[in-house]
Amino acid sequence: MYQHREGQAVPEIVFKARDAEGWAEVSSSEIFTGRNVIVFSLPGAFTPTCSSSHVPRYDELAPTFQANGIDEIVCVSVNDAFVMDAWRKDQRVQNIRFLPDGNAEFTAAMGMLADKRNLGFGGRSWRYSMLVRNGIIEKMFIEPEVEGDPFEVSDADTMLAYLNPAAEKPHDILVFTRPGCPYCRRAKEQLAAQGQAYEEVTVGEGVGMRGVRAATGRDTVPQIFVDGTYLGDSEALTRWLESPRGMPVSQVA
Repeated sequence: MYQHREGQAVPEIVFKARDAEGWAEVSSSEIFTGRNVIVFSLPGAFTPTCSSSHVPRYDELAPTFQANGIDEIVCVSVNDAFVMDAWRKDQRVQNIRFLPDGNAEFTAAMGMLADKRNLGFGGRSWRYSMLVRNGIIEKMFIEPEVEGDPFEVSDADTMLAYLNPAAEKPHDILVFTRPGCPYCRRAKEQLAAQGQAYEEVTVGEGVGMRGVRAATGRDTVPQIFVDGTYLGDSEALTRWLESPRGMPVSQVA
């Protein structure tokens, strides 16, 4: 049974990592001493849940974590340095340090080494997350010991809710645009000016106006979605950005 280690010091390990100059050795004390650090550990680089959910959401919420006193977010996996470095590049994240625990020393010392021989993985980390302050583990979220690869409590949103239940999360914004569209350019400038991160679907690159009509019922761009709600065009975006903070999107659209 995997045990919580809250109140205990993190294991003192030297990680064999890669950086822009080649091999790099990073000790636990360098990472954790005098700092507030979130660690999330997972079964393996390039694996489905890890790549599609676990890593991306921590990266998305990194600015919110930083605003709430976190110095760094660290992803640990029992993989070698080359694999972890390749995965970091593939994930295109900007706000997470990838640490290879190639010999499983850190994972074993944490008591979180899982037997994954049935998958051909050998020993890997059980999925968990923890908040470490000045080298001492304050809180751990350990996934339940059930079959498969549970992903219920070690996610970024659960950690943020523990750290600050009132923290304001970034909006999820999607913008349909078209090259050369001045209204699209203005909408993106407005979002950038207010520090609102967004994802963009460019009409003509895999999606045509039929797709825009199917999603929005409109035949023009830009068209914008916020937090799963259809907001509307650039005028609706302006009203939303100028509305009182906290106003539901549905009241603006």
